[in-house]
Amino acid sequence: MSDAPRPDLQQLRSPLKDRRLDLRKSLLLDQPDDQDSEEELETKNRKYRSSAPLLDAYGVPLSPAKAAASLRSSTVQQQNTAFNLPQSDLNQKIRVCVRKRPLNRKELEKGDKDVAPTLGTRSLQINEPKLRLDLSKYTEQHTFTFDDVFDSNVSNAVVYERTALPLVNYIFKGGKATCFAYGQTGSGKTYTMLDPRRGLYILAARDIFSMLNRPENQHLTAWIGLYEIYQGQLYDLLNNRKKLFAREDGKNNVIISGLKEYPIDNVDKLIQVFDYGNSVRTTGSTGANDTSSRSHAVLQILLKHKENRKKIHGKLSFIDLAGSERGADRGEADTKTRMEGAEINKSLLALKECIRALDKDKRHTPFRQSKLTQVLKDSFVGHSRTCMVATISPGGSNSEHTLNTLRYADR
Repeated sequence: MSDAPRPDLQQLRSPLKDRRLDLRKSLLLDQPDDQDSEEELETKNRKYRSSAPLLDAYGVPLSPAKAAASLRSSTVQQQNTAFNLPQSDLNQKIRVCVRKRPLNRKELEKGDKDVAPTLGTRSLQINEPKLRLDLSKYTEQHTFTFDDVFDSNVSNAVVYERTALPLVNYIFKGGKATCFAYGQTGSGKTYTMLDPRRGLYILAARDIFSMLNRPENQHLTAWIGLYEIYQGQLYDLLNNRKKLFAREDGKNNVIISGLKEYPIDNVDKLIQVFDYGNSVRTTGSTGANDTSSRSHAVLQILLKHKENRKKIHGKLSFIDLAGSERGADRGEADTKTRMEGAEINKSLLALKECIRALDKDKRHTPFRQSKLTQVLKDSFVGHSRTCMVATISPGGSNSEHTLNTLRYADR
């Protein structure tokens, strides 16, 4: 039991009584007459609401600190309600989703704060820390809405259900589909797409092999190919990095000439083949990651007819894009690394332009602007579906990169 003196109820009642009298007088003075317009009434109401103190459950005015906290809580609740949009259609031709990773150990150790709160399941806000000319700090808020927004506690399994699973179902109907991850180095692209246990390609493969066992799919078999796009050239990661060439057949299908493909009938074999190919992928050390991917990796899962291997029933491509940050942000100094960065950014810009053109049903889509968009052409046109997963870092120190990623993904 606390020894602190209990407040005298009579002392509390007196100021509360005076306050109630003041409120009654105010209300009487503000009673509308017949000449008051709706605009004048609303002005009076706003004036009263702004001057009236916030009260607790017992009618006692809150302290300034508690009042501010109450207002912040109310604002967040209003935002969540306002941004609680209906779930997006999983069967759209182009879907754009955002995945936010947790703060990592390095960010936590240096006291970095999460500046990217999610608002419902489709929107998020970036509270960008900024400095005025007098070096005083302030926050600039940016709000974005996408087809899906996955908070840092959402598992790969849930992300898969809303991104790649609809594409798996689609290729069994004879379509072509692409799922790719975009974001700065270290934002979780490779973990999301290519993690050996929980990556989207693993979860998709499990469902593909399960669906191949159904009676209606007994005439199909799965094949995989894995190649990288580095400095505008194609290299086979399953065949000693042999140089490849892309061409189109007469039916708008993109053919990667010379690409080595392997029949796969279970997940373990897929992981084994993929790990071998990924081990020879071009990487380099950057300011953000000691083993950053300097190329775009493309994993193709093809559904082919058993009786005619040249006949492709459906195709699903998983793409792990190279980091999206600018060369100067990577701490790049040597000419080779700067050239890599320039080629990466050129291809990412071309990809953005193609997605924008397709989303707006433009007559011309600039596929030939880069090798990346050239090889993906048949996954964008005709019977096709595309899902982009933009991965972001939540820390304030990465807010500029995060905003660049979200602006890129924003249609």
